[in-house]
Amino acid sequence: MSMDIWLTFLCASILLSLIPGAGAISTMSNTIKHGFKSTLINNLGLQTGNLINIIIVGAGLGALLAKSETAFSVIKWIGVIYLIYLGYQKFREAGEISLNQDNNVSTSYMKLFSKAIIVNITNPKSIMFLVALLPQFLTASGSHWYQLAVLGTTMIVVDLLIMIGYSLLATRLMRIVKDARHMKLQNQIFGSLFIGAGALLGLSSH
Repeated sequence: MSMDIWLTFLCASILLSLIPGAGAISTMSNTIKHGFKSTLINNLGLQTGNLINIIIVGAGLGALLAKSETAFSVIKWIGVIYLIYLGYQKFREAGEISLNQDNNVSTSYMKLFSKAIIVNITNPKSIMFLVALLPQFLTASGSHWYQLAVLGTTMIVVDLLIMIGYSLLATRLMRIVKDARHMKLQNQIFGSLFIGAGALLGLSSH
């Protein structure tokens, strides 16, 4: 793989990660609720979901999803339902935020991690993007799995760094969230974003 090919893929990965999506919404929402350090677990979950999608595409299942309307629809509607569920949960949350988070956040690490994985692996847009993008950067002369490892690692590292950036942005927003009224408004905003992301996903075509 030439440096030119890798740099082009790097630019594409940066642009993809910068576009706010379900991952960015999840990252910022969890940062405001749980704090920056705990949200690193959320980001690791998102990247685990990315890794699973990359492996699926690398194993050839991505091509199957690209050809199968049924397979695409199943994954799409799982994603739609889950995103809308997350939005509903945000609307139900109390308009309060605890300043002493260290006592209870540790018990939710696995929950944060698993939720983040589901956010990415139930988003068919991610798989479809990989199906459309990765083949453009793979050369027949090189090892398929080696090239996939390089490109996949690049994509995951880029997305992890940008999600950390979204987390840092959210920490600045925490200074604005001082009382129950503002926290309730924040929950409604993020709930609306999750539901909106689910609705847009539901309107997407194969």
